[in-house]
Amino acid sequence: MSKATITADRDFTVGPVPRRLFGSFVEHMGRCVYSGIYEPGHPAADQNGFRRDVLKLVRELGVSVVRYPGGNFVSGYRWEDGVGPVAERPRRIDGAWHSIETNAFGLHEFAAWARQADVEVMEAVNLGTRGVEAARALVEYANHPGGTYLSDLRRRNGAPDPFGIELWCLGNEMDGPWQIGHKTADEYGRLAAEAGKAMKLVDPSIELVACGSSNSGMPTFGTWERTVLGHAYDVVDNISLHAYYEEADGDVASFLATALDMDHFIESVVATADATRAAGKHDKRINLSFDEWNVWYTRRPGEDMPDAITERGGWHEHPRIIEDAYSVTDAVVVGTLLNSLLRHGDRVRIANLAQLVNVIAPIRSEEGGPAWRQSIFWPFAQMANRARGQILRLATSGDRFPTEKFGDADLVDATATWDEETGRLALFLANRGLTEDAEVSVTLRGLDAARVARAEVLTVPDGTDRYAVNDEQHPDRVRPRALDGVAVDGDTTRLTLPPLSWATVELDVSRA
Repeated sequence: MSKATITADRDFTVGPVPRRLFGSFVEHMGRCVYSGIYEPGHPAADQNGFRRDVLKLVRELGVSVVRYPGGNFVSGYRWEDGVGPVAERPRRIDGAWHSIETNAFGLHEFAAWARQADVEVMEAVNLGTRGVEAARALVEYANHPGGTYLSDLRRRNGAPDPFGIELWCLGNEMDGPWQIGHKTADEYGRLAAEAGKAMKLVDPSIELVACGSSNSGMPTFGTWERTVLGHAYDVVDNISLHAYYEEADGDVASFLATALDMDHFIESVVATADATRAAGKHDKRINLSFDEWNVWYTRRPGEDMPDAITERGGWHEHPRIIEDAYSVTDAVVVGTLLNSLLRHGDRVRIANLAQLVNVIAPIRSEEGGPAWRQSIFWPFAQMANRARGQILRLATSGDRFPTEKFGDADLVDATATWDEETGRLALFLANRGLTEDAEVSVTLRGLDAARVARAEVLTVPDGTDRYAVNDEQHPDRVRPRALDGVAVDGDTTRLTLPPLSWATVELDVSRA
């Protein structure tokens, strides 16, 4: 049995839990929008065509903010195509995902859906094929009260009140050669600065996210952030990060430790942003928006499965693209990635699990059929709904395991939050070990635990293996169950985690 010791001190905190940390992402890609969140004619559709079964799961997931409409899609998108009478909207080729965009769903529909889902809108503007004027015009259309051509056009299109969108992305992955309108760091930095300036002249209250590196392996990583912020530091408020992980070549140990890569990525961008702040003698601090992250398989473990994006046999409406089925192993990794984001919640103020429905998503649906939770739904929902108050800065020690990519990693990965108002302390724990239970001892300083309020664990179901997934026929195969044997004795809590598991333990605590 492996062992881990965790110490949590009431007075050693990272900062308050940022609610925008639990965001997601809806892109016009594959079946995320069409037959995902929107399917007129479905038995569960409301009068707007929104799938009520999917909406129910989105609310249960605890999503706080949703980035829209892309993603790669936005770099070739004309926002005007998605407003006005639906029957008059043009059908367009989407070069990003080699599909036909009907534009039956656009800004008004998404804003209405977001209100029903109780999520904040995070809107992206096209800085690929378009630029300053289109970005400025979209802010005026969305946020200006009235009395101008664009704001009055919004009113004529059925929205008398402004959408009031506060959070805006200045393009998407502009460092990537795959991006429509790909730019150098200097080209993008200048454009982001001028577009952002024009947008804030329309609405000074908005918050802007500049594109950072698409992943930490990009050849321009580091220099890209420094150059872009050198141009746009005074205009923008956040810089983005994107990262996707997968189990490759049977290296499950490195896969289970990928949160170490996320930690390093975040800390590197923070260092670059702060160095730019010092060099430019700026007063404000740039925060981070990790607005795309997840497990994404281009090939399934042990299978020769080409990425569906490359299988382009023609132009179709909402084709099936990267609809990964997530396993227990994936769910444990997603839990540790959530831990990484929470650990850095003082600087990562926004994060978006990509995507929300069908496309590498926690929620799956079938056209005309059911919707269900994937394995990765559970760690996200548990943290989104239970992380409250202050993030505690934990001291951990215990057994470690070797990895080829990242060196030694802790077998038990943990974060915790404490909400003084409710008297709840929440622990989020992963056992990365494949074969052994992990005995965990948690010592509280400045707090006494009265009782266990809730303890649940997600692990490999009986009679299955670590690749077990949920599907249409077995939607609840992988789900949390009660974690038994959690013992509380004043300032010490002891528990045992089964192999390859993710657990959430809530304690009722009081000041010692």
